[in-house]
Amino acid sequence: MKNFASKKINSELKIVYSESDTLSIVFQSNELLSGVLGEFNNNLKELEKISDSSIYSRGNSILLKNGSEKNEILKNAIQFLSNQFLINGSIEKKDIESSLNKFMINEKDTYSKKNVEYIIKTPKKSVIPRSEKQKSYIRALKESDIIISAGPAGTGKTFLSVAVALTMLLEKKIERIILSRPAVEAGERLGFLPGDMREKVDPYLRPLYDSLYDLLDYEKIQKKIEVGDIEIAPLAFMRGRTLKNSFAILDEAQNATDTQIKMFLTRIGENSKIVINGDPSQIDLPNKSLSGLERSKKLLRHLKEISVVDFDHKDVVRHPLVSKIVKAYSDKKLNND
Repeated sequence: MKNFASKKINSELKIVYSESDTLSIVFQSNELLSGVLGEFNNNLKELEKISDSSIYSRGNSILLKNGSEKNEILKNAIQFLSNQFLINGSIEKKDIESSLNKFMINEKDTYSKKNVEYIIKTPKKSVIPRSEKQKSYIRALKESDIIISAGPAGTGKTFLSVAVALTMLLEKKIERIILSRPAVEAGERLGFLPGDMREKVDPYLRPLYDSLYDLLDYEKIQKKIEVGDIEIAPLAFMRGRTLKNSFAILDEAQNATDTQIKMFLTRIGENSKIVINGDPSQIDLPNKSLSGLERSKKLLRHLKEISVVDFDHKDVVRHPLVSKIVKAYSDKKLNND
């Protein structure tokens, strides 16, 4: 495949409006057109299905016939998908679903000077922020010493923090990544579980592993774990340590107590970052009031070295239905309160 990554999307697509509420997107490159359409036009069919719209492929063009407002939304979606193909050389189903998110950053500005800094380049793919809140989160991950993020599943908290951490490790800006999570299901009593420490906590850290494998080859991740560049540590084992030249991520922090979060935050050492990620709506502690996530946000928000980022259902970048489900449960909770 030719290297399209250095080309700007505006030079690849030509937008033509007609009087009959038809919008044509003309592709200058057949290879880019084929990438956007997908095998047997499967990408186009999926976009048409989830947007409940009429989309046609004619020659080197994609035709939109849905009324001016929907056409504009679909035009932005196709520009987004074109950008994904230019950068990554492929389009995944999640990209098609995210392309219709109206809160997504306008992709025609992705290559502008003010936005290019937010693209995270990893060996397997380039990660583009898909909402303004994700953009703010990436900025915080790069600029702040401590980052606390809270919000529903599917907003990219874990994936983006792992992507930034891995990039910093590969660029030798830090010496190791530390991944941690409260093992609430095991009551933090890991000694009763079979296997060594890694085998005990692996099931609880699976989402973090999934993010790593999505960004770097499996064999390379395993090698970095073996030599200690990537360390797996249950939250209970962090006490008494000082983390230097490290990027430490505490996932599922809604299941950590106030005391545990304070302990984790105070591990920070020279040239280190600490990230706290959690979803306040998914607290598994027997007494939900024991969760320290919300309290840490309130206590530390005013400190300039600490960034607090709050996501909500509008920032969900998984299947569009996930956002609706999260909103429905959130509304129910507000009504009950």
